[in-house]
Amino acid sequence: MITRKRLLNRRGFTLVEMLFVVALTGVIAAIAIPMMGNTLGFFRLSGDARNLSNAIALSKMRAASVFSRVRVYIDRTTRTFHMETWNSTTNQWTAETGNTSLSQGVIFSFLSVSSAPPNTQGTIAEAATCRDNAGTLVLNTSCVIFNSRGIPIDSTTASPVVDAVYVTDNTAVYAITISATGMVRTWKTPPNAAPSWVLQ
Repeated sequence: MITRKRLLNRRGFTLVEMLFVVALTGVIAAIAIPMMGNTLGFFRLSGDARNLSNAIALSKMRAASVFSRVRVYIDRTTRTFHMETWNSTTNQWTAETGNTSLSQGVIFSFLSVSSAPPNTQGTIAEAATCRDNAGTLVLNTSCVIFNSRGIPIDSTTASPVVDAVYVTDNTAVYAITISATGMVRTWKTPPNAAPSWVLQ
């Protein structure tokens, strides 16, 4: 039989204690949620930069392995990219992979950044506009093309070029640069007019 004294010792939490816990939880959430959003944004942008860098490095290796031209085709309108191989029998580009989309809020751009990463491009610019199978320029596109030796070339198969592709979510700008020898590197800077590029 439970005595009255034992019942009094089984009290719950008071209203003040409950309100204190709720208020403390609210303060912690108010601090943590914006930080978590910034962290997720960083992971989305850096992940897209890594995906693009990997696609470019893969196309370089693919070009050397199939002894043909291979390119990464970037569509700025749909914010996608994919790899294509030149078929010399049919004289046309053939898609090797499906489209890879950028994350929400990430675009192909260098915003107001005024200069390219050090020892890369003379003037900051996106990779050259792609051409279709007939040789016509395709608006709002960029292509990074490698010849059969893994050397970056332009759409007229001219001498080696220095290319770059830029992605941003307005909090940072990532550059994927391709040197005239085919070296692929990734850089990062805040989106300032005077950048401070850091090799990743």
